[in-house]
Amino acid sequence: MRYSPLVPFDPEIESYYAQGGEQGRLDQGYFPLERARTQEIVLRHLPPPPAVVLDVGGASGVYALWLAARGYEVHLMDPVPLHVEQAARASAASTHPLASASIGDARALAQADGSADAVLLLGPLYHLIDRDDRLSALREVHRVLRPGGVLFAAAISRFASLVDNLDNVTGAGLPHVLASPAVLGMVRRDLEGGPHRNPTDEAQYFTTAFFHHPDELAAEVREAGLALVEVLPLESVGAFTGAFERVWADESLREALLSLVRTVEREPTLIGVSPHLLAVARSR
Repeated sequence: MRYSPLVPFDPEIESYYAQGGEQGRLDQGYFPLERARTQEIVLRHLPPPPAVVLDVGGASGVYALWLAARGYEVHLMDPVPLHVEQAARASAASTHPLASASIGDARALAQADGSADAVLLLGPLYHLIDRDDRLSALREVHRVLRPGGVLFAAAISRFASLVDNLDNVTGAGLPHVLASPAVLGMVRRDLEGGPHRNPTDEAQYFTTAFFHHPDELAAEVREAGLALVEVLPLESVGAFTGAFERVWADESLREALLSLVRTVEREPTLIGVSPHLLAVARSR
């Protein structure tokens, strides 16, 4: 395991992730749809292996190990020590290990200029509350990418808190956002542009974060000097699929759902309803 210097990391966010909940998250709820859509969009744009891929904020290595198994040279970095330890253990047990796993910060990457063919930024923009920090991370991506290299930058939608807390109900059968004044206040602040802060001790309301409007994500990518290809919804309306687990377990129903999500992925009036967004961009 290789370590690089860290820019100070928000202790509240680090404490949230140190609980270990991120490992296995993509197997719960509608998150398998997030993973499947991320993978299919990444594969649309990645150069063939053995290209060099940096997974910045790669957590326990779900996407990094998936790409390593496809023949890519993958370097994972994350600011949470537990995540890096989990990724390193999984890598050591794999027949297709990672090229490296290190503690690092998206705002100050250790990699050399023009050393990567692609960068996954599938989490750091959630937790860089200040716009200048987000632009620093995006400019670092631009620096380490080779000309024509591709960025995949995920963001949480400005409207995710609203739709999630309308869809989820309390034991009394009321939507969370209407049952709790604290949650209602949280959602209103999110809709005003954040930052998102959890007013409770319950992990289901996440941790300190920034939620992007789709146009805002596009603007930040462009301001960092990258050529935006598109901003796509990941789950889109599929996040609100009734009996999701049953649908996902059935191959034909799963493919039908994915097909519907693909059909509306470029419909501008629906992009923001997706809990997660993915910007695709290229270095100039």
